[in-house]
Amino acid sequence: MSYKELIEEVFQKVIKLENRGQLACYIPELAVVDSNKLGIHISTSSNFDFGIGDFEEKFSVQSIAKVFSLCLAYKMLGESIWTRVGLEPSGTGFNSLIQLDNDNGIPRNPFINSGALVISDILLSHLTDPKEDLLKFIRSLCKNQDINFSNKIAASEKSVGYRNIAMCNFIKSLGNINNEPEDVLDFYFDLCSLELSCKQLSEAFLFLSNKGKTTHDDNQILTKSQNKRINALLQTCGFYDESGDFAFRVGLPGKSGVGGGIIAIHPNEYAIAVWSPKLNSKGNSYRGMKFLEEFTTLSELSIF
Repeated sequence: MSYKELIEEVFQKVIKLENRGQLACYIPELAVVDSNKLGIHISTSSNFDFGIGDFEEKFSVQSIAKVFSLCLAYKMLGESIWTRVGLEPSGTGFNSLIQLDNDNGIPRNPFINSGALVISDILLSHLTDPKEDLLKFIRSLCKNQDINFSNKIAASEKSVGYRNIAMCNFIKSLGNINNEPEDVLDFYFDLCSLELSCKQLSEAFLFLSNKGKTTHDDNQILTKSQNKRINALLQTCGFYDESGDFAFRVGLPGKSGVGGGIIAIHPNEYAIAVWSPKLNSKGNSYRGMKFLEEFTTLSELSIF
């Protein structure tokens, strides 16, 4: 079967399932999203694109954006960033404070909130215009200028972001935040407010399936070694304390966000984005996980 046929078949199966889970109601703007949305888009290294459902509607990608900030920091600083943030699965929730004290302010990995705050601090220290420079980087990945932060969502997150505020100040007290916490948090909340469609998301992530190189202009974003390491982190840490389950059921590197999005990478083959806003108990898209499990099962294609 072709990718188009596979996606159409699995889409019809998944859309008939009970739409279980809850919206991310602790962020006011995400609590009012239409919970019935379901979009899929695939971009392949052979320049095939296909989408179905709500694949052209923008949504808040939330923690998926942490991959963009990490890649930009890694591209700029190389291996030195791993002195500031670890490489191990956390085994705890994405907003946990438990490990930071024992680990002297070094987050377990760059995808939990504490890790993304440290990466935000790094970018603030090394970019001339951090927010605009990050947008330029993301736009260049998919050759699309229509990508922006959402002021409404950023403000919504700031209004309830007490745990992230506490976390940033705690890391600062342990010496692993160099800038003012207020500035780091402002950048971080904007980062998480990024809005992309499934189409834009799969196009932007395609370089990770193409040895670090964009397919539209042959631009080497990451070295092959760096690309391998980002995919390894996505495999082991991209779904927080459900990363092992995602590897077991789907078998691809990937990243989720509490806006209901998931991006998954098949090296040398494709990037596929799924959006369904209702989340399971671990904070990952319920139907998104179901779709990708069925898709890799039917296609018999995973990295294992």
